[in-house]
Amino acid sequence: MHIKTFVAVAVGLGLVTLSACGSTDAKGSADTRTVTLVSHNSWSVSKSVIKDFEKQSGYKVRVLEDGDAGQAVNKAILTKDNPQGDVLFGVDNTLLSRALDNGLFQPYEAKGLDKVGAQYQLDKDEHRVTPVDYGDICVNYDKAYFARHKLAPPQSFADLAKPAYKDLLVTENAATSSPGLGFLLGSAAQFGDGGGWQDYWKKLKANGVKVVDSWDQAYRQEFSGSSEGKKAGGDRPLVVSYASSPPAEVIYAEKRPAAAPTGVATGTCFRQIEFAGLLGNAGNTKGGKAFLDFLVSRQFQEDMPLNMFVYPVVQGAKVPADFTKYGPAAEHPENMAPAEIADHRDQWVKSWTSLVLK
Repeated sequence: MHIKTFVAVAVGLGLVTLSACGSTDAKGSADTRTVTLVSHNSWSVSKSVIKDFEKQSGYKVRVLEDGDAGQAVNKAILTKDNPQGDVLFGVDNTLLSRALDNGLFQPYEAKGLDKVGAQYQLDKDEHRVTPVDYGDICVNYDKAYFARHKLAPPQSFADLAKPAYKDLLVTENAATSSPGLGFLLGSAAQFGDGGGWQDYWKKLKANGVKVVDSWDQAYRQEFSGSSEGKKAGGDRPLVVSYASSPPAEVIYAEKRPAAAPTGVATGTCFRQIEFAGLLGNAGNTKGGKAFLDFLVSRQFQEDMPLNMFVYPVVQGAKVPADFTKYGPAAEHPENMAPAEIADHRDQWVKSWTSLVLK
């Protein structure tokens, strides 16, 4: 999702996924005929679409997946003098300032950027990153659980701290997971700093919130509403995931249900925007620029929803009916300015860790 929902979707798409070592030379791609993309592990694109890019551009695409978005960004910062690739995809608005402050990218204004909504262009003056997609981090709920218990599912951040939902929620570690961090930022936007969000998390902790390291663990192992979670014996009917997780449950079900088995608590959402950028010491800058142009092309933008379960940022790009039917974007998600995230993120994560995990 960056999504993040179904990593297995990437299998069999015909992309070359590289191991963490030996993929490139000291400066990105091994030769100027190859573009190496560094991404989180939810990168996915239709085989025909990537083949079209390769045919039209003359470049071969290699993909190096580096775990969660946070891990990918941190590793890119550590290796920025000798980058693993040419383009990094998956840095989002929760981590954007960290990447920019560390000088990770070189400026490039992608062709087609004029068709990208202004609300997504968070670095519009310098063009160090190109907006690619957006989605909403939200609490998902297991419909069957709440029907069995004749309990209304929660709809807001405040609801999650009520006694009726004790021991039902699993979330990701804000220090290690992009959705976990997004959920923390959403609570900060909702309740404010200076004790507001801190008091809220004290209530969540007292109400039995469970914290795990990654989205994969939370959604696919602990959550009772996901197909994988059911098989794994997951017993938590509330999970921090994405507004687009329910359509994924429908589309990839072994037997397609008439309705999604999971729902979204629409008052718990935080808007996430993902970007890509040309790495500062990329070995193939020309190919990297061509790839950034490709990411905001209508062909790629319309291919994204059913592959990565995110929304396109290009105006007029069509979204499949199944995607909007089962996973509409939140109407009023929480937002936070990148500057505010930059000013507070590290201290908030430190405070959250001390408050919730100790």
